Formats: sequence, C-alpha cells, structure tokens
Amino acid sequence: MKKLNLIIAAALSIGMLQACHNGAKDSTQTADSVNAAKDTSKMADSSAKDTTKMAATTPDNDDSKFCVAAADAGMTEIALSKAALTITTNAKIKDFANMMITDHTAAANKLMALAKAKGIALPNAPSADHQKAIDDISKKTGADFDKAYVDQMVGDHKGAVSLFTGESKNAVDPDLKAFATNTLPTLQGHLDAINAIKKGM
Repeated sequence: MKKLNLIIAAALSIGMLQACHNGAKDSTQTADSVNAAKDTSKMADSSAKDTTKMAATTPDNDDSKFCVAAADAGMTEIALSKAALTITTNAKIKDFANMMITDHTAAANKLMALAKAKGIALPNAPSADHQKAIDDISKKTGADFDKAYVDQMVGDHKGAVSLFTGESKNAVDPDLKAFATNTLPTLQGHLDAINAIKKGM
C-alpha cells in the first residue's frame, strides 16, 4: 500500500511540475492530466495482488479521454444554445437550442454519474478553444449569429458522432461503451436536424 501511495504521489508531482512548465492549463487539460496520472499509477503498481480486479475497476486512459472530450463538447453545446435562446429570432434555431439544452444536460448527468463511480476526473468548464468559440459567436447578432451558431453545431455534432462511434466500438469499460452506444442515435438525430436547418437558411 505504501508503494502504491508513493507511486501515486510521484505521478501527481510529475503532473504538477509539467503544469508549471507548460503554463496555465484549462479545465479539460487538467482533467486529462489527473486521469493520465491515475492510469500511470495503475500500470506502475505491478506488485498489486489482484491486477485483474484493479484493471476492471479503473477505466482505460482512452476511456477517460473520451469522458473528458464528451463532457467538454456537451458543455460547449449547452452554453452556445443558451446564448442562442437570447440572441436569435429564428424559431427553428430556438427549437433546436432547447433540444440541445435538454438532451445534452441529460447526457451530462449520466456521464457525471459514470465518471464519479469510476474515479474519472471531468472538466468543470469548456476547453479554452471552445470557450473562445462561445465568446466569439455570442458577440454576433441577427443573421451573423444564426450562421455562426448553425455552422458550429454542424461541426461539433460531426465531431461528437465520430467520438461516440469510436467509443461504442473500442471502449474497454462496458458501462462507458453502453453509454456511448445508447447516446449515439440522439447525437445523429441532432446532426440530421441541424443539417436540415442549415439547408433551409
């Protein structure tokens, strides 16, 4: 046990040193670093008596990265859609934005519960790149906002469908695999809906 604690402490120290040298990290980078440190300590502890049990209860680092990316994408879509409700006058975009908030909040709650149960750190804010996109798009008005929002939603949902498809096929953790598989049809429905809105603009 002492050996495991030393390994965890060393891994966290390395992570903090890297953070100091790399400058400030955003919330998603911090979550990825914490999860990577956990994964490193899990792999390093080859003296564990029951390594099979340990592997089964600690998600693979790729699964952890999926969780961080999914949380980041969800927060971004919710934030942009809340902005859309206050800025756009387009009824179809408002309906889509309401659907985004409802569906992505539900998915986020499921993901948070899974992550908590599995000891996976999640970001508490969108990544720096996504926050910049939220800020930039939210400053627009009228048709400029509508176009920017729709374009962002198309791109984000293409990325989300790809992300969740990969996890549904390649996940190590069965619960995360099921989450990805069950959420995928909703994301595909979002992509189809926003593509239809884009064609009608």
